[in-house]
Amino acid sequence: MHKAGFVNIVGNPNVGKSTLMNALVGERISIATFKAQTTRHRIMGIYNTEEMQIVFSDTPGVLKPTYKLQESMLNFSTSALVDADVLLYVTDVVETPDKHSDFVEKVAAMNEPVLLLINKIDLSNQKDLEKLVTDWHELLPKAEIIPISAANRFNLEYVMKRIKELLPESPPYFDKDQWTDKPARFFVTEIIREKILLYYDKEIPYSVEVVVEQFKEDNKRIHIHAVIYVERESQKGIIIGKQGRALKKVASEARRDLEKFFGKSIFLETFVKVDKDWRSSDKELKNFGYQLE
Repeated sequence: MHKAGFVNIVGNPNVGKSTLMNALVGERISIATFKAQTTRHRIMGIYNTEEMQIVFSDTPGVLKPTYKLQESMLNFSTSALVDADVLLYVTDVVETPDKHSDFVEKVAAMNEPVLLLINKIDLSNQKDLEKLVTDWHELLPKAEIIPISAANRFNLEYVMKRIKELLPESPPYFDKDQWTDKPARFFVTEIIREKILLYYDKEIPYSVEVVVEQFKEDNKRIHIHAVIYVERESQKGIIIGKQGRALKKVASEARRDLEKFFGKSIFLETFVKVDKDWRSSDKELKNFGYQLE
């Protein structure tokens, strides 16, 4: 008997979904930072054994969109409700259950199994946690509620046990040596964007998109040419920094992570260009690979 299925991860942007994804898959697939809205695409990580294939899918955080990019991000999350064999709804001890009531109603209407994971329980106490479990049970009575700490790996073995029990019988969807559905270029853009999220404040990181224009690989080395797009000339100056120091720091840190990720020497060239108001442009969002209705 072989089991296989899609386990889709949804929830608020800053509840630790990416940390959970990486812990479950065992690979550094989703970028995990302290910034909200880190994940912009739906990212698959594939867990394989001889008897099983679990296709985990990390989605952008559930939010109320204020511009077209956020509309695309919400579309990725909503689509995850349609094709899930098991849904992991991730919340934490800070988020109130009524924060995204419209989305929660859609989850409540699902027929597929839902595991509601309350993350960061190390930041709470028993009394408050019990009340939170009761409140969530009222909203999602069919869901199995599991307190976890993704960062500390608390209760993750039990989560994996339940996922394996709930998966349907099925042949694998992907080759057994495949661990993601994304190409190498995608992870280059994610790693560079992660560094920008870490090193720049306020609106700058959310106005940035990264495109890999060249990816040449041989046995020992990868040559990468990446363009960082911003919406304003003033943002371009901030990204580059005085005498180019800020951009050099981002490129240096990204190159270090890329060498770990690919296991090869990396030659990384980064450039900054202005693409005015790209977050609100259907044409530009499609060019950057976002899903629009």
